[in-house]
Amino acid sequence: MNVDKTTAPARPAPAHRWWALAAVALGVSLIIMDATVVNVALPVVIEDIGLSATEAEWMNAVYSLLFAALLLTLGRVGDLYGRRRLFALGMTIFVLASLAAGAAGSGALLIAARLVQGIGAAMILPATLSTLNAIFVGRERAIAFAVWGSTIGGMAAVGPLVGGWLTTDVSWRWAFWLSVPVGIAVLAGILTVVPETRDESTERGLDWAGVLLSAVGMGAIVFALIESRTYGWWRQGSGTLSPVPVALTAGVALMVGFVLVQRRRRRTGKVVLVDLSLLGVRSFRFGSIAALIVALGEFGLIFTLPLLLQNALGYSALGTGWLIVSLAIGTFLVSGATPELTARLGGRAVVRIGLALEAVAVGGLALTLSQGLSGWVIAAWLFGYGAGVGMATAQLTSVILAEIPVAESGQASGLQSTFRQLGSALGVAVLGTLLLTSLGTTTSSRLADAGVPAAQREPVVHAVTSSAGSAIPGLQADPATATAGDTAAAALVHASKVTTGGAAIVIAVGLAATWALPYVPPTPRGAAAEAAREPRRRRRAQPMSR
Repeated sequence: MNVDKTTAPARPAPAHRWWALAAVALGVSLIIMDATVVNVALPVVIEDIGLSATEAEWMNAVYSLLFAALLLTLGRVGDLYGRRRLFALGMTIFVLASLAAGAAGSGALLIAARLVQGIGAAMILPATLSTLNAIFVGRERAIAFAVWGSTIGGMAAVGPLVGGWLTTDVSWRWAFWLSVPVGIAVLAGILTVVPETRDESTERGLDWAGVLLSAVGMGAIVFALIESRTYGWWRQGSGTLSPVPVALTAGVALMVGFVLVQRRRRRTGKVVLVDLSLLGVRSFRFGSIAALIVALGEFGLIFTLPLLLQNALGYSALGTGWLIVSLAIGTFLVSGATPELTARLGGRAVVRIGLALEAVAVGGLALTLSQGLSGWVIAAWLFGYGAGVGMATAQLTSVILAEIPVAESGQASGLQSTFRQLGSALGVAVLGTLLLTSLGTTTSSRLADAGVPAAQREPVVHAVTSSAGSAIPGLQADPATATAGDTAAAALVHASKVTTGGAAIVIAVGLAATWALPYVPPTPRGAAAEAAREPRRRRRAQPMSR
């Protein structure tokens, strides 16, 4: 039986809850910004420490992958042992990992630091959402969720601007080190204004089998998607069997095993990692599917777009950041009007309008992309896309959790966040691989059409694809390879059109999934305010009646 979330809580609302919201929003902004802050710095990082294109994908994907793999487990840990405690521990780990990432001297060390950052982020996100769900009720909860969701959408876009500024004027390393002072400020807020909450009714213990099956299964699937370009989908260049189909098959099998184990443990009364019966709630099931698909399109686009802008269109890291900030402007401007729209139209309608805006804007960008495209046109498309993000992301969380009992908010928050982060990792893996594969194929075919012999063609194709296009400006600057560089730049534009079009299709599929969401009528704000005023009226009337 569902709990009516609009009723008053059994205990008084915490006095510092709005300051707690500020601390939560700052903490969430930090981990979301860090998912994208390095994207515009990628060409510089690739050149500075010799990252390969595959390592660049892993640097982004491993963060989201660990994020996704541990959310379920750590959401439950927060329910059991205290969400504020988990929030503080996660922020501490995140700050220390950020120090290590900024000091990394090789791709392996940077990827390892990003992995640890993902662990810290996986502690922070479910703790923040469950805390908001526990300390806010009614319309205040809707406002808190809107702030939380808008922070996610907006900071994903602000990250590239911050990364571009630091990369251009200071160092790409400060894109990580910036997290240290901000993280310390969040820790101070956690200790002073965030109340401790936990689920006193939940069963004790953890499902370690579920932890291992889900983490290894998702890791194997993402490995297969990222490494498919390196090893091939079936055979390697040497003719031996590629590890990709093995990893993909094993990953799918492990995830099926995870579902079966969870169901069996639930039937026998044992503790489970996640209660899969939550997926029987229609709003939660289809809302989570939509969140996964949309995150795939959004984060895949944020990963691939800076590579196009810097390596083919000639923008600096800072110029790229300024272009992408138009996305954030759209998000923040629309977020202010989202509560009013939600009150009039309902959360489901606002999510649909937002996703439709996203799909149209990204599709328009794909259709108009060219080497001579004006930055103002790119900014306009990104602004429209950001407006859609501001509407959809802010309300999707509220729609997903609309029918979930408060007692199960920890599990539900962790599961829906897992869908989002898994979508983010898949976005980098799928769209990043699509970009690089299309880039290599198109560069090779265009050089062949220009009559370049295979012996000269293959080194160019390898240099361009292995560097994710970062070798293109150098090729263009050398008179001996300028023609090949121009050809590769045109190939990158074509590959970006394919990738961006793919992102638009993915977002449109997410929009289609929202048609299965149940209708939740908007709350009449006037009626709610009238109901709140009525007790005060009665109290004022009592002395007059004596």
